[in-house]
Amino acid sequence: MKNTKVCSEMDWKEIDISGQPPAEELSRQYFYIAKCRHWVKDFEGKNGRLPTACVVNYGCQMNARDSEKLAGILESAGFLLTEEENSDFVIFNTCTVRDNANQRVYGRLGVLNGYKRRNPAMKIALCGCMMQEPSAVEKIRKSYGFVDLIFGTHNIYKFAELLSLCLESDRLVLDVWKDTDKIVEDLPVERKYPFKSGINIMFGCNNFCSYCIVPYVRGRERSRKPEDILREIEGLAAEGVVEVMLLGQNVNSYGKNLEEPISFAELLRRVEKIQGIKRIRFMTSHPKDLSDELIQVMKESSKICRHLHLPLQSGSTRILQAMNRRYTKEQYLELAGKIRREIPDMAITTDIIVGFPGETPEDVEDTIDVIRRVGFDNAFTFIYSPRTGTPAASMTPVPEKQVRECFDRVLQTVQETAKERVSAYQGQVMEALAEEINEHDASLLTGRLSNNTLVHFPGDPSLVGSLVKVSLEECRGFYYLGHMV
Repeated sequence: MKNTKVCSEMDWKEIDISGQPPAEELSRQYFYIAKCRHWVKDFEGKNGRLPTACVVNYGCQMNARDSEKLAGILESAGFLLTEEENSDFVIFNTCTVRDNANQRVYGRLGVLNGYKRRNPAMKIALCGCMMQEPSAVEKIRKSYGFVDLIFGTHNIYKFAELLSLCLESDRLVLDVWKDTDKIVEDLPVERKYPFKSGINIMFGCNNFCSYCIVPYVRGRERSRKPEDILREIEGLAAEGVVEVMLLGQNVNSYGKNLEEPISFAELLRRVEKIQGIKRIRFMTSHPKDLSDELIQVMKESSKICRHLHLPLQSGSTRILQAMNRRYTKEQYLELAGKIRREIPDMAITTDIIVGFPGETPEDVEDTIDVIRRVGFDNAFTFIYSPRTGTPAASMTPVPEKQVRECFDRVLQTVQETAKERVSAYQGQVMEALAEEINEHDASLLTGRLSNNTLVHFPGDPSLVGSLVKVSLEECRGFYYLGHMV
């Protein structure tokens, strides 16, 4: 399931680890993977087994892709990957978009401390967005002194080097960068699915929504060169990948900062030409940057999935202005209406925040109005969580009772409109990518339609990874039961 032939074909004995590491970054990281392999060999000799490693992912699709890279490097180093947190090496790839994500990490660290008391040689590492917050790092250093390695989002490509330092040290290895302009790919990746994969096309964000910590922890926007992206996807297609998801904090602004600028729509045109790729997904789109060109490309494409995630956040123009979203309620409705007219079968999902500072029940009515008028296929609805360092954190909070009441009303409206949208597919025959054996009933497969709706249907496990025609027989709210035709 590796994403790089380089790793599988590597003759590790040819890498001389007795000398100085290379200056060129990619060669340097393979040098440190080789050093880690030497450490693993010593461990195996002393313990009669391979060291185990566990990668725990929190957060978004970008984080999930980063975690696949962490897993790929660990496996290339010789570790035996497991899902058990009491492994010899455990790394949490953290999220900090809301405070409860931080609290989950602190809670799990308490559990890991118990494991480490029973296995003092255990190594515990933390990386990701939460580690870009100085206050979080300081709390970990003071209250969780058993952590062995901390690094952030900007130097994840140096994981092999940091892993080597951690394995050879009995002190905390701390390496958090404020920013970077580097992009280093082509390192080992251990994909969760052999038939679909995420691809980073850009990193960082320039939008500075007043509630969001992402620009501070992910840095400014940096786009990968289109030829590098296309080469990676061609390699994935050669390995049997049929579905790719192009990832970025705001994919619609892809390519603007390249020496030779290219639009996201043009990148999609080029990806569509790659043989073997049957489905193309992407996220996330900012409404202010979604162009008519992109709508036309999606409309004309036979590969781009009929699913668009278009975060609304609020239906109130006043609150959108306070959020620094740079569009109005009317502009969002006009955009959604244009997408519905041009691509009637496009599923539109969204993100909604309830309880942003200064929000009134009247503002929430505007949000409910947008939900009903757009008719979202699904929505991720959140209660506002203040993030230290963002402008909104210093604004006057909304009373908790009001937030809860408004949240319940928004959630109920979302569920009503989503059920109406999803139930409209009943009786149709649609193509599904069989993704896995159903976790509750082994006689069923779980597939995903182009519009991102799940369908469970009887099928042989050998069909996992295949595109099959499925009749949608029974709508169960957000998913279907069906059978192959």
